[in-house]
Amino acid sequence: MADADRHEGEPHEQNSAARLNWLRAGVLGANDGIVSTAGLVIGVAAATTDRGAIVTAGLAGLAAGAMSMAAGEYVSVSTQRDTERALIAKEIRELREMPDEELAELASLYEDRGLSPDLARQVAVQLTEHDALAAHAEVELGIDPAALTNPWHAAWASMIAFTVGALLPLIAILLPPVTARIPVTALSVVVALALTGWTSARMGGARLRPAIVRNVGGGVLAMVVTYVIGYVVGLGI
Repeated sequence: MADADRHEGEPHEQNSAARLNWLRAGVLGANDGIVSTAGLVIGVAAATTDRGAIVTAGLAGLAAGAMSMAAGEYVSVSTQRDTERALIAKEIRELREMPDEELAELASLYEDRGLSPDLARQVAVQLTEHDALAAHAEVELGIDPAALTNPWHAAWASMIAFTVGALLPLIAILLPPVTARIPVTALSVVVALALTGWTSARMGGARLRPAIVRNVGGGVLAMVVTYVIGYVVGLGI
């Protein structure tokens, strides 16, 4: 009964893992938007106090980054889905052409997971009778044929997450007076990066402090480098 319950629950667990991956991707996309846009606007603000130049650079960086994230995610997930479809097509062909060999293979895989030979055979037979493709795809390939990844969902999620993250430093550098632009933006970015680092660590079950320190440290480094570059360019050296 315990083995059957575990098998019945696996599709749900896979869907939960997929949702967790989407959430983590969203957090990372927002993090990229924060860091890249913050570095860009701080670099420009270090070179000039012209509000129009800062707005133009920030919006251009936001648009370019969001489109790049969307296109990259679409290509990546499309490739993954094509691979999954090819593997499923191969499995369908093998189930049609050599059902006995596939049944024996499935039973062997369950034996490798710790079931006795007799019980593994019974499980394999029952799952094959219920849904042969789903059983083989789950155990052999780690794929749920009914829940293949969607490249459009991934592209839109990445674009929206990056845009939301990028808006923070863009707004932060435009609202304060000229003398407070860079300090306010840097502080806002540090707080936001600490939050995204905490969130990603909680999702992955990792230690909070190292994740937050890494996240904030990378963002601060990016802002320092672009500030120095902008300052030097502004001096006309």
